[in-house]
Amino acid sequence: MRIGIKQTYNVKDFRQRFSGAGFLPVTKLSFVALLFLISISGQAQVATKIDTTKIRIGEQINYEIIVEETEGVRFPKFESDSLNRVGVVTSHKIDSLKDRLVKKYTLTSFDSGSYVVPGQEIFIKNKRYLTDQVIIDVGTVEVDTLKQPMHHIKDIQNEPYLFSDYLNYFWGLIALLLVIGLILYFILKDKPTEEEIISRIPPFEAAKMRLKELDEKKLISQNKIKMYYVELTDIVRTFIEREMNIPALESTTDELLETITDFNNSSSLNIPQETVVKLKKLLQEADLVKFAKSKPLQNEIVLHREDAEGIIDTLHPVTVESKEKEDDGE
Repeated sequence: MRIGIKQTYNVKDFRQRFSGAGFLPVTKLSFVALLFLISISGQAQVATKIDTTKIRIGEQINYEIIVEETEGVRFPKFESDSLNRVGVVTSHKIDSLKDRLVKKYTLTSFDSGSYVVPGQEIFIKNKRYLTDQVIIDVGTVEVDTLKQPMHHIKDIQNEPYLFSDYLNYFWGLIALLLVIGLILYFILKDKPTEEEIISRIPPFEAAKMRLKELDEKKLISQNKIKMYYVELTDIVRTFIEREMNIPALESTTDELLETITDFNNSSSLNIPQETVVKLKKLLQEADLVKFAKSKPLQNEIVLHREDAEGIIDTLHPVTVESKEKEDDGE
């Protein structure tokens, strides 16, 4: 069902409205003036069109407002019925058709009953116009219980789970595994041994540090003479091997002394002969303690400790000086 409603003003309506008992005669001039005003207002016409006024619950209605004017037109917000049972599904854009504007609304209702949609305000060049009201009947959907038997309300069914439902748990698990992996890495990773730590320290500083640690162990007072000389000679041999690149740890005393002598004669190290003699005496006395169960006197032990540190102090500047000479020669 289509309904078209237009508001117009013309001379015929004016004459019918004002012709009758009690109407005072007007002059010809005043009649012409009134006719002119009516003709001006008639230039702006407003009409409504609706495709149907009877629907079932949930069905939609196309409601249009047509204005035969294109300038200075303003469409306020759609005004629903007093109970607000008729709602706007879509408010379409204003269409411009030649010399008119069309504003279309898609309406619907989900409550059965008869509802009055009031006239809609339209402003044309700041002048107010009002469309006619529309009555919309909303009916329910009839159900034939004889042909269509009634059933019990079904229980709520859970939707099947999708992979996207588990994404948050998945990423959380990945983050947890990463954290656990990092913790285990720092806990279980191989810690550097004492030898590795010492190897990272320069030979001279490492030898000095080990001599200090040897003194703090107080092996002499505990009568651990053999262990004391083992560690003392190991400190000296390790220093010579690292500082001078001589295989001191794997060499016997005689082999080490011979290598140092040859190395000193052929490389301009200028190691003092006194230092070589002290080194020989220290290593030979240590061999007697380790292998012949010799037991030096207290003052001899102190002297050997001083000789060990003196050898290290003497060999270190000699090695540094030789390296500087090699750099200058290059």
